[in-house]
Amino acid sequence: MIRTAALAALLASTALSSAAMAQIPVPAPAPAEASSGFASSDATDPYLWLEEVDGERAMAWVEEHNARSLGVLRGDPRFETLHQQALEIVQSRDRIPSPGFNRDGTIDNFWQDAEHVRGVWRTTSLDSYRTEAPQWETILDIDALAAAEGRNWVYKGHSCLPPGEARCLVSLSDGGKDAVTVREFDRATRTFVKDGFVLEESKGGASWVDGNTLLIARDFGPGTLTSSGYPMIVKVLRRGQTIDQATTVFTGQPTDVSVSGYTLRDADGVVQATLINRGVSFYEGETHRLNADGTTTRLELPAKSNINALVRGQLVVTTDQDWTAPSGQEFKTGDVIAWDLDRWLADPATPARLVIRPTGREAIEGITNTRNKLVVALYENVRGGVDVYEPDPSGEWTRTRLDLPQNVSVNLGSASERDDAVFISVTGYLNPSSLYLADAATGVSDLTKSLPAKFDATGMTVEQFEARSSDGTMIPYFVVHRGDMAMDGSNPTLLYGYGGFQSSLLPGYSATVGKLWLERGGVYVVANTRGGGEFGPRWHQAALQENRQRAHEDYQAVALDLIARNVTSQPRLGIMGGSQGGLFMGAMLTQRPDLINAAVIQVPLFDMLRFHKLLAGASWMAEYGNPDVPEERAWIEAYSPYQRLEAGRPYPEVFIHTSTKDDRVHPGHARKAAARLEDLGYPVLFYENTDGGHAAGANLRETARRIALEYTYLTRRLMDQPAAE
Repeated sequence: MIRTAALAALLASTALSSAAMAQIPVPAPAPAEASSGFASSDATDPYLWLEEVDGERAMAWVEEHNARSLGVLRGDPRFETLHQQALEIVQSRDRIPSPGFNRDGTIDNFWQDAEHVRGVWRTTSLDSYRTEAPQWETILDIDALAAAEGRNWVYKGHSCLPPGEARCLVSLSDGGKDAVTVREFDRATRTFVKDGFVLEESKGGASWVDGNTLLIARDFGPGTLTSSGYPMIVKVLRRGQTIDQATTVFTGQPTDVSVSGYTLRDADGVVQATLINRGVSFYEGETHRLNADGTTTRLELPAKSNINALVRGQLVVTTDQDWTAPSGQEFKTGDVIAWDLDRWLADPATPARLVIRPTGREAIEGITNTRNKLVVALYENVRGGVDVYEPDPSGEWTRTRLDLPQNVSVNLGSASERDDAVFISVTGYLNPSSLYLADAATGVSDLTKSLPAKFDATGMTVEQFEARSSDGTMIPYFVVHRGDMAMDGSNPTLLYGYGGFQSSLLPGYSATVGKLWLERGGVYVVANTRGGGEFGPRWHQAALQENRQRAHEDYQAVALDLIARNVTSQPRLGIMGGSQGGLFMGAMLTQRPDLINAAVIQVPLFDMLRFHKLLAGASWMAEYGNPDVPEERAWIEAYSPYQRLEAGRPYPEVFIHTSTKDDRVHPGHARKAAARLEDLGYPVLFYENTDGGHAAGANLRETARRIALEYTYLTRRLMDQPAAE
């Protein structure tokens, strides 16, 4: 499915002209140094032992660094205030409960607060949900379950069997890992089914075929996982069978990212096709239909595509590449197309209908469907609106726009397959989230819930500027600040970035950023660099593999532009990013340390010569390249932060944090980065949460602590007078 936008909205913005921007010079980033040989192989990496996640020596190192860093940051007199503010925000009940439609019209929600740290799955009626104080009924209390079973359970979602949805598959993670245990749950009795389906801990998934049959992709033992650590085999499991007795229906290749299976159902919950997805790479794949006789048939779809919806018999697909269909039709990257499903399955040469062709400054950030309509979040220059599409009797698609606030960011929420209702969130950097319930049939939307402000935004404003990157591409970015901000370079400024995997950074309300940073005089900046999806697949693909450095240069261009405008200066500029964004931070640190005085590096990728050998890393070679291929290794080595760290550079003291339980991005990346910096004589703050998974927070209390540590660090580096050295 197309990635859904973060809860977001956009305030009024301004932009400098290209002519004005041409006056701002952008020095080229530091060229790659000749390799010193450090960590160019296992034999030359002195910190390889830190990759032993639970190794005794590695954990002793973690405990020592945690004690030291927590001593510094929690010992700061401002930490406790920041911690209490963060705790109050993340545990607040004053949040919009995220609604999920059931087929009977009721609403489900998963909720966490101070009393339900792990969370509770609960339900209510739509009418009750729309009131100020809904009457919730608990379905499953994760805190109570964890206590009763003596386990560190983290809820990872559920799926219920259509159309009745009485039986569900509940996914539970040990400490927040991606790997989950799946257990069958009876929604009516609100108990786990005795002798029901149970799938032991593994990455992968399970989908209902019918009440007695599952389609499962799991770790079935040696030789059943891809080199990325994900399932390679799909099986059909029938009630009463053991995992070993399940029937294999599809086997991928060890070099694949993963395989998975699911059912394509109509609005009444009737299975129209059972499909298997083979992820050949992170962005390329195959879709196979499972036939009644157990054989499979590959469907004629582009390698880079997503099946988005099934609406009134029309299969809706997005293509992320230029493609010539079997019908001879030519489609472009980013197109949304549709076929009559039955006709297309019978004859792949059946012509498709073009539903949407985004322009160069547009991007589709979400697609969903109600019973009769296709609902699309369409952005122009990082501003969102919601369009409704419907096929007419001739197969052509008509378009109408929902009645929503203008110049906002939008997020498509749950859509009803009972009727044409859909929830839509609207928000902005300074505007608390609002939730609308829209009728896709009439175009009318009603404000259902809205949040009060969580920080004082009086006098604050949002502006949108553009920076010229090294190759001349204009990179948009948002600046959130006080309207009376002095343009003298004195403003403590936090620059956030991600820049990968076609993930868009859209404006959204963050109470913690507002309370712990903006309200205290900080400036917050978000860079919409290439590698993201802000302008669709081409914006992302422009920074893939050998062109990854373009995204780093985009981010550096924004930093330079902020300094050129006198928004901030090197002593007052800090950066923040996680996962792929952590790699972004490492590239800025090693290429342009002269621009920054702080870096919050969250659960990062750092050793890019070994990323493909650690946990899920092999699945990202479509994004970065393969370090085992000499040509590709050359472009990766040119920016890999771990290998580029060296003595004699003006690195600021950085704050690196990760999680022991992260089974997606290996904690060894963060550990080795900190160890190498220390070995070179640089001060480092390092913290590793021993739970939490890739999101770095197994529960709300840990989340609040992590946030407080980050902003205590940023206060010390960017707000103190004089700036910390």
